[in-house]
Amino acid sequence: MSGVWVFGYGSLVSPESFGHTLGRAFHRGVDFHAAVLRGYGRRWNYGVMSLVGRADEHDGSTREWTIVALGIAAADDETTNGVIGWVGDDELPSLDARERNYDRVDVTDLTDVARPVEGRIVTYVPQRAPIEHYESARDRGEAAVERRYWDLVDGAFAELGDGEQERYHRTTPPPDIPIVAMRRDSVPLRHRLREP
Repeated sequence: MSGVWVFGYGSLVSPESFGHTLGRAFHRGVDFHAAVLRGYGRRWNYGVMSLVGRADEHDGSTREWTIVALGIAAADDETTNGVIGWVGDDELPSLDARERNYDRVDVTDLTDVARPVEGRIVTYVPQRAPIEHYESARDRGEAAVERRYWDLVDGAFAELGDGEQERYHRTTPPPDIPIVAMRRDSVPLRHRLREP
């Protein structure tokens, strides 16, 4: 079966989250392996443009947040730990839809895998629009990391193997925005297309 290996560095490090998108389970050591990407650094820089977060305030009001997720940026002297998962060609459209506003980039020659694998390796790099969306919301004081996402990623690295969670913490700059427990709402098309 044809396909590619996809390097994940955020929520895709969770085999359950990754597999949920594809509608099947991943098996560690078979189609899911620890890996390291060279030449990129992980960043809290992806402003989700298709969702907003809503959180209840102490005064009974509700506050709206721009949800911020992880991305990566080219950085010659950095590495990013994560995983690779095998994705069939027929499954790629589902993953592309999940990773909308990211570009799928070939990183075969930049990826070190815990065990030898054959085939091409790709990853998702944020496009400029969601980065600008994050920056604009951050500057207005309206950007936050969703607590559920924060916990999902941290837990996935804890389960990945010895030292992987510590390496994730050490190599990922802390977000410059708050971490907030919130509910997710879909954003109407007109709001998604608004200038950041």
